[in-house]
Amino acid sequence: MEGSISGKGKVCVTGAAGYLASWLIKRLLLSGYHVVGTVRDPGDSKKVEHLSHLEGAKERLQLLRGDLMVEGSFDSAIIGCHGVFHTASPVLSRPTGDPKADILQPAIDGTLNVLRSCKKNPSLRRVVLTSSTSTVRVRADFDSAVPLDESSWSSEELCQSLQIWYALSKTLAEKAAWKFCEDNKMDLVTILPAFVIGPSLPPLLCSTASDVLGLLKGETEKFDWHGRMGYVHIDDVAMSHILLFENQKANGRYICSSTVIDNHELAAILSARYPQLPIPKRFKKLDRPCYELDVSKLKGLGMIKFRSIEEMFDDCVESLIKQGHLSPSVTSLSN
Repeated sequence: MEGSISGKGKVCVTGAAGYLASWLIKRLLLSGYHVVGTVRDPGDSKKVEHLSHLEGAKERLQLLRGDLMVEGSFDSAIIGCHGVFHTASPVLSRPTGDPKADILQPAIDGTLNVLRSCKKNPSLRRVVLTSSTSTVRVRADFDSAVPLDESSWSSEELCQSLQIWYALSKTLAEKAAWKFCEDNKMDLVTILPAFVIGPSLPPLLCSTASDVLGLLKGETEKFDWHGRMGYVHIDDVAMSHILLFENQKANGRYICSSTVIDNHELAAILSARYPQLPIPKRFKKLDRPCYELDVSKLKGLGMIKFRSIEEMFDDCVESLIKQGHLSPSVTSLSN
């Protein structure tokens, strides 16, 4: 790859047992990297056992303890690594009475704790931070005719007024990361994935897969709330992370999204594809401006082709069937 950092070397992935991190580790191992993954409890076999079955894991995967809330707990995992992929981030599964304590401060402090460990590592070449398109699209002052790009930032005030705590936590954490890395002259690149869809490696149902499963079973709550969303296949996100680490030309922020679609369009596609499932036909109409996402920056670096919305959901449904969350009788009309 032109402009790539030579050699594979050793990298650290935080939140290793997570939905995205597990897939990223799979791709890193297949690419020849030695991977150090951090988890809160390496002895929790229910959460980490799936990682041991990945190709190359026996020879090149090591799991160490790392707690976002404990400064210095990432030192042993990060020291000696050439790159760090910081994917770990707190996610709320239910409303909170104290969002600052439950998600906002942990997201900021956790990111800074990881970066403080990175600062101690003389071998470090680059940090790739997993942010989110929610850091660019929660705003009311944009021209809906112009796709949102990496120069856009979500309004902290609007996030607070709408109680979109995840978007606010990602926005504040990414801004804190940029300030820290600029102050300490560290090479940081951030990737901003849309709603990540695809097969799941962890056996436990993650929040993303849970949302999709709910939609396939006729629930509208989570998707009502989102209205219009960008979507991207999990494997495309994993490969984009590696591209942003390896390519020396990478700099700044990168939106990672395949398509932006509203709920009614999505429901029509899924209903036609899976007629045996009770896909909702109606969603609440939200008074929010439509938006598109500009992914030209990432494509210009080499991520030319993204999987389609149909491929994302086909792979996700197949995974949900394998894990016992959907009946094996569910089949796509594309098959």
